[in-house]
Amino acid sequence: MKWASHISTEETIEACVEEAVAAVVQQLAGKDADLTLLFVSPHFRTEYRAIPQMLKDRMPVGLLLGCSGGGIIGGGKEVEQRPAFSLTAAHLPGVDLQAIHSDTLNLPDPDTAPSVWREWLGVDAAKNPQFILLADPFSFRGEEFLGGMDFAYPQSSKVGGLASGAQSQGGNALYLGDKIYNEGLVGVALSGNVQIDTIVAQGCRPIGKPLNITQCDQTRLLAVDGKPPLEVLETMVDTLNEYDRKLLRTSLFLGIEMDPLKDDPGQGDFLIRNLMGVDRETGSLVVGALLREGQLVQFHLRDKVMSSEDLKVMLSRYQSKDGWRDAKGALLFSCLGRGEHLYGQPNHDSDLFKTKMGDIPLGGFFCNGEIGPVGKTTFLHGYTSSFGIFRPS
Repeated sequence: MKWASHISTEETIEACVEEAVAAVVQQLAGKDADLTLLFVSPHFRTEYRAIPQMLKDRMPVGLLLGCSGGGIIGGGKEVEQRPAFSLTAAHLPGVDLQAIHSDTLNLPDPDTAPSVWREWLGVDAAKNPQFILLADPFSFRGEEFLGGMDFAYPQSSKVGGLASGAQSQGGNALYLGDKIYNEGLVGVALSGNVQIDTIVAQGCRPIGKPLNITQCDQTRLLAVDGKPPLEVLETMVDTLNEYDRKLLRTSLFLGIEMDPLKDDPGQGDFLIRNLMGVDRETGSLVVGALLREGQLVQFHLRDKVMSSEDLKVMLSRYQSKDGWRDAKGALLFSCLGRGEHLYGQPNHDSDLFKTKMGDIPLGGFFCNGEIGPVGKTTFLHGYTSSFGIFRPS
């Protein structure tokens, strides 16, 4: 297995493709690509449709997969608010690749059997497939699709992101093989001698203590540990320092534990969701997720310091597991709200990845939503950096 990645910021798409292809071919050192991922900024939207042929005229691409992005990542660098084009290519001996496309509008019934989902997608679960998924944010039924994927392929890794760069439906580009789509989902199922490890850094730090949901109604959080959540928050304010009190006003989130069997859940074990509203009469909160009584929740704060520390924690946790030194390539699907907008400097997440993991080829883009697991369940996230790390199995 060999990976290569490069990003170009030339003024024309022809020059970008020429530079990126030359660099990737050199890095592959005579090996043909079996999978090629392209990510392109909207500055080149008028040439979106010409890109696949430009690539095929210059190199063997294998299966081509990619999309448009409001920010582009390649060669371990991040480019935002400027024209950019990146290529990430992989030579994958012993790996089977199966292209996936769906409009996600006509999904199987959520109460049907897993075999129905597998037949609908056309991917054999017995091959232990691993998935890279790219979708259009304006036409993707994210929660239903990912729920069905987990139902049908519970042991499979799933990572990816929602295309960005367009302000309305039909403006994004999704690349798969010879075709370009403006809606739905594209992806690839990889099986055989490959493993995709995932790191999902949600950029938050827990405050207070974990609390049990004692009363809720769908997305409305009515009571935790027998008290209205607003009352719990008001009591918590007195225990916080001045910096955290300021963050509480603008950057407060709720973390929901996703593995009820975990005895001592910590940072990274909670699914972070937005607080959508407050009812001061009842002291209840509206949360951007369906809740159930008995779940463990904890309030979280986010800023650039916490976001950086969270990524360090998640990378260190990954390095404590077996096999990480076998990593050959990686993809980063990062929220448009991260990058320079959050950190005030370029390449923050990419540089931190390089510091921890070494010179592993890293490509990707800034997304309108990031796909990755928390616990054993795959979610569509915001404000997150979701990494897929590839190694032989």
